[in-house]
Amino acid sequence: MNESLVIIGAGHAAGQLAASLAQDGFKGAVTLVGEEPHPPYQRPPLSKKFLAGEVTLDRLYVRPPAFYDKSGVRLMLDTRAVAIDRSARTVVTDSGATLPYTTLVLATGSRPRPLPLAGNDLDGVLYLRTVQDVQAIRTRLAPGRRLVIVGGGYIGLELAAVAAKQMLQVTVLEQAPRLMARGVGPIVSRFYERLHREEGVNVITGTAVSGFAGDGRVTHVVCGEVRHDTDLVVVGVGAAPNVELARDAGLAVDDGIVVDAQCRTADPAVYAVGDCTRRLHPMLDQNLRLESVHNALEQAKIAAASICGRPPPAMETPWFWSDQYDVKLQMAGLSGGHDTAVVRGSPDGGRSFAVFYLRDGVLIAVDAVNRMPEFMASKALIAARARPDPSRLGDERVAMKAFAV
Repeated sequence: MNESLVIIGAGHAAGQLAASLAQDGFKGAVTLVGEEPHPPYQRPPLSKKFLAGEVTLDRLYVRPPAFYDKSGVRLMLDTRAVAIDRSARTVVTDSGATLPYTTLVLATGSRPRPLPLAGNDLDGVLYLRTVQDVQAIRTRLAPGRRLVIVGGGYIGLELAAVAAKQMLQVTVLEQAPRLMARGVGPIVSRFYERLHREEGVNVITGTAVSGFAGDGRVTHVVCGEVRHDTDLVVVGVGAAPNVELARDAGLAVDDGIVVDAQCRTADPAVYAVGDCTRRLHPMLDQNLRLESVHNALEQAKIAAASICGRPPPAMETPWFWSDQYDVKLQMAGLSGGHDTAVVRGSPDGGRSFAVFYLRDGVLIAVDAVNRMPEFMASKALIAARARPDPSRLGDERVAMKAFAV
């Protein structure tokens, strides 16, 4: 029987999977099903350069549209997969089409977590996840307008940076006591709060939104007794994995589709990759779901290798990044559970420093602010479970290449 592979999803992981399958010599038919009208594209630039109008949509594509024709990949865009029949090995779409498969890969990604509050359906309460979302937000950005961003994570702060540069009056409301609390340590959080305040952004932490007010169109964000005037609200309070198809098909789900080291579900004919997955990470020794470009690319390559019977690619230290103003934050590893934080440079005076995180003497993560050498060296050190001397790590007179493993 000829092999037939179906990919559900059209994000970064799906685009890389199609490319890796072609590179690894997959000979079967490949069909990629995506809900949006666009071929797979990169999402990180949406809240940065694409929102700012510095890059066009065609620059976001994971692969040029012509790649799919050349590689024999059938694109079914503007199409939603509504059911999986694992016994018959078929996928049913919203148009009623039935797609047979010998191998199925779920790359369903994630979606913004909604705020189920009064007034959340008012005109002007928006989210940022897709090209269409950005286009809707962009048309409402104009100098002097008031923008309230609910959520002080990466997306919210990247949006704040773009809007502040366009001379909007920007307020960021964060429920946690500090910004980007899920991703960085307190030292980095304090730096970014200072950075945004210096750029004119009103940052309020430790505040909970209780609703939105307005007559058809949002005019206020309500935080208990306090009301913040606004012309536009963008909510960025995290993402939820799209697991409904997998769950309805009887696959294991636990804040993500559960997969093994080869990105396989318990069904040997079904794989899952990207933001929608949860796995025991062999390098971090943690069972977790990672929302990152690196994870999407890595899992796509792992799944393609497994499907094609090839050895898996070498594992890399997980990494993340965020661009805000003229500051590039590059993170490697996960800092949760650290017992020591070592600072290299000055986070209080300038815009260039690094914070290394150690647990029991082992380097487990780094937050590097405009510090490429520290970021690159730390990726290798984390993978090697190295035990660098903390006093030397914090000494800028010691070059990072001195810690090479």
